Amino acid sequence: MQKRKKALAVGLLLACFSAASGPAQQLAGVEIKGNGRAGKTQPLTLPLDSLDGLEVHSIREDGIDPVKTKADVATYRGRHALRMVNEDGLTGTGTSAGAQAIAIVTASEFKDGTLEVDVAGLPREGAPPTTRGFVGIAFHIQDHHGFQYESFYLRMTNARSDDQLERNHVTQYVSEPEFRWQRLRRDNPGVYESYVDLEPGAWTRIKIVVAGTKAQMFIHGADQPCLIVNDLKLGEAHGQVALWTGSNTQAYFSNLTVK
Repeated sequence: MQKRKKALAVGLLLACFSAASGPAQQLAGVEIKGNGRAGKTQPLTLPLDSLDGLEVHSIREDGIDPVKTKADVATYRGRHALRMVNEDGLTGTGTSAGAQAIAIVTASEFKDGTLEVDVAGLPREGAPPTTRGFVGIAFHIQDHHGFQYESFYLRMTNARSDDQLERNHVTQYVSEPEFRWQRLRRDNPGVYESYVDLEPGAWTRIKIVVAGTKAQMFIHGADQPCLIVNDLKLGEAHGQVALWTGSNTQAYFSNLTVK
C-alpha cells in the first residue's frame, strides 16, 4: 500500500511538470513558446492589435516632466495596429527634448537573439516641420519605468530628403540615459547612425540581432545590416522589450516577434 501511494505521488508530480512545461502558453493575447528556463529568452509573438500585455510610459528627460502620450488601437494602411502619439517637450532652457515614450511588453525577457516588428512613423498633426517620424524598438530595459534601455530607431522622413546630411541620419542606436544621440554623434560622428532607403510613413520591417555586446539592424528582410554596433553600452545586459517613439510622432506598430 505504501509503495502504491508513493508511485501515485510521483505520477501526479510528473503530470504537473509536463503541463507546466507544455509547448505553448497564452497570456493576455501573447503567445509564448519554449521550455521556460530562467535566463533563457522565450520566443514570443504579439500581433499588437490590442493593448493587452503592454505598459505605456513617457520617459522623463533632462529634468522635464514626461510629455503626454496617447496609446490606442487604430487601422493604418489596412492593418489593426498599436498607435502611439507623443507630444513635444521643452527643457527648462527652452530647447527641444526627445519626448520619448515606450510601450513595454510585460511578458518579455530578452538578452541575446532577434527582435522583429513592423513600424510606421510620421509627424503628428500640428507637429513642427523639423519632426522626423521617430519610431523603433527598445530592449534590455533595466527598470520598471523604462528609464534605462537600449534602442534602435528610424527617422523616417529623412530617408527621401533632398539634404544628404539628413539622409545620413535615418537609422540610430542610443543607450538611455547616458548615451543619447547628441552625445554619440558629437563624440563618434557617423558610427551609431546610417542611411537606409525607406518610404516615409510606410510599413517598414525592422529586425535587430543581438549577440553579447554586438547588435545589427536590418530593414525589409535585407541580407546585410544597415547599422552595426559593436559595443552595446549596457554590456551583456538583459531586460524587457518595448516599442519606442520620439517627439511629435504618430507611430504605428504591428507583428512583434522576440526569439
